[in-house]
Amino acid sequence: MAAGVLYIVATPIGNLGDLSDRARETLGAVDLVVAEDTRRTGRLLQAIGVRAALRSFFEGNERARTPAIVRELVDGRSVALVSDGGMPLVSDPGYRLVAACIEAGVEVRVVPGPSAVLAALVVSGLPTDRFSFEGFLPRTSGERRARLAAVAHDPRTLVFFESPRRVPGMLRDLVATVGERRVALCRELTKLHEEVRRGTATEVLGSFEDDPLRGEVVVVVEGDRDGAPVDMAAAVASARALVADGARKRDAAHAIADRLGISANAVYRALLDADAP
Repeated sequence: MAAGVLYIVATPIGNLGDLSDRARETLGAVDLVVAEDTRRTGRLLQAIGVRAALRSFFEGNERARTPAIVRELVDGRSVALVSDGGMPLVSDPGYRLVAACIEAGVEVRVVPGPSAVLAALVVSGLPTDRFSFEGFLPRTSGERRARLAAVAHDPRTLVFFESPRRVPGMLRDLVATVGERRVALCRELTKLHEEVRRGTATEVLGSFEDDPLRGEVVVVVEGDRDGAPVDMAAAVASARALVADGARKRDAAHAIADRLGISANAVYRALLDADAP
């Protein structure tokens, strides 16, 4: 029996009209849809007239459920992976499943579509030729400032996901850590109340101090324009954190180098030197 196919399917981040015909066809044809939130995905499927078997697949159960899904794929069933909106795996579950499928020889295909990262980037008014997606920043101010310091000299445009409750603290920490930068705060993209506020971090912060933010937020931050030298100590510290989470030193060096736009070999050598007895 031929193995099934895992489809990574992008779904709307707000406007149902953004669902592609191919995504609609794929969701209607697979044997199983694995979803971050089955209730939310169930409403999507109902809206497009698709009836499909649903199974929850979120951060808390991804590791436990991946082997069973891979077995079903090996047995010939087709599976679609969706998140709550946008492209799965981007600050959403799915990486373990994709990696396990590849290891098992299961074909993985992508059905591209909406992405909050790219939508915010292109509407921000900031440079789009090179950018770095940083996901969610840590919740505490100290850890958040450490992360911001690690990317302070990155010349690329930076894209962050953030909770509306934490945006004020994030912008204050941004100014305190890297200085004043141009920012685009993108809220409720593609939805009825879509809004983009542009200006310096301080200006954007002042625009909603008396008007609390609501909804889903993406913050786009101007990269370093001064070409200041990279803080290698901060790069090494960031690489060490990845190693502590299980990454190999060389892989950690490459990840941090990509984030900062610097030489991976330089980070790797600095990491080895710092850890030398």
